[in-house]
Amino acid sequence: MTPLALIMIIAAYLLGSISSAVLICRVVRLPDPRTVGSNNPGATNVLRIGGKYAAASVLLCDMLKGTIPVWLGYFLNIDAVMLGVIAIASCLGHMYPLFFHFKGGKGVATALGAIAPIGLDLTGMIMATWLIIAFIFRYSSLAAIVTVLLAPFYAWLVKPQYTLPVAMLCCLIVLRHHQNIRRLIDGSEPKIGQKKSA
Repeated sequence: MTPLALIMIIAAYLLGSISSAVLICRVVRLPDPRTVGSNNPGATNVLRIGGKYAAASVLLCDMLKGTIPVWLGYFLNIDAVMLGVIAIASCLGHMYPLFFHFKGGKGVATALGAIAPIGLDLTGMIMATWLIIAFIFRYSSLAAIVTVLLAPFYAWLVKPQYTLPVAMLCCLIVLRHHQNIRRLIDGSEPKIGQKKSA
């Protein structure tokens, strides 16, 4: 690992540690998303508690946390595997934010943002998969899980050299959804737009 790659990994984690959901909810005077709804500081929970405009703002900011360090690493000629590690560092920052008591989100939007620099075709396939599954089943978590399971295959179709980094990132996202998987199995997972039951 080169010193430049190490600096980028640390910077990616620190950028990921900025919780968009918490900050945006503070600005628009919404409850802390870590304490209401699903207790997850992400766009889906902000949609439940604050509506589509706040959720869209969170989604965009969370994606940029992944896109910015990976784009920068790409232009600095960091190799594909290290770009994958940088992407993982961004997602780990989002999931376990240094500045917010290590209580973060699931990392889906940040992962999508990190994958976006690979190409618009890959990004389009990933977004289309999420939208189709979410539209049919109305579960954000199920859409995320299905999408990340398919993302390495999509990467292999588009740019095979990024298959391993994308697979590494997607494994992290699936592991972070272990509680959602249990709730999907027992039928207690809230649907999109539905408030979590007590």
